[in-house]
Amino acid sequence: MSDQRWIKICGLSTEETVEAAIDAGADAVGFVFAEGSPRTIEPERAKELVAGVPDDIDAVGVFRGQEIDEIIGIASMVGLTTLQLHDRERAADFSRARDAGFFTIRALSASTYIRESVDQRAQFDHDLLLLDAAEPGSGMTIDPAVLTDAVDEAWILAGGLTPANVVEMIQRLEPDGVDVSSGVESERGVKDVGKIRAFIEAVRSAPA
Repeated sequence: MSDQRWIKICGLSTEETVEAAIDAGADAVGFVFAEGSPRTIEPERAKELVAGVPDDIDAVGVFRGQEIDEIIGIASMVGLTTLQLHDRERAADFSRARDAGFFTIRALSASTYIRESVDQRAQFDHDLLLLDAAEPGSGMTIDPAVLTDAVDEAWILAGGLTPANVVEMIQRLEPDGVDVSSGVESERGVKDVGKIRAFIEAVRSAPA
């Protein structure tokens, strides 16, 4: 991760919004393959969108509760660079993903993370940690009071971020990166190009 704060725009499903995120300066674009989300995209459609993503931009697949063989199969077909695995994936899944050549993000709620012991955390061989609100994609923010101790690894803040609150949340929690989905939508599941640009501008304006 560079000195500049890493930015991921997630839940994309159209050429217009992928291009807007890239043009505005996002470091990563995310595609949701977990079932039950209004942002879930079919692998064939994601493959078309990923084909237009420059090599220096991370193409991230978001998975939850799926078997690792299925995840790697989808990721390979689509052309993803990064796998974001939520909650229920096993520690061994991260090793499998990395052995298959993917960068990995372990995603879980902040409250779950603080309940883990050092030994539990050490079982997971991932590249980045993502801390989210209790319900991913709900628009809820992390309560800064939950993170009573500094996170001792490179991590990404997610959950309820918007162009209006992201600078304050960065200043309070000092993450290495940020991830947004619902906070740049005009309605649930529909991304707004103007909000994407405003979010990235806000993040880049935050003190380092």
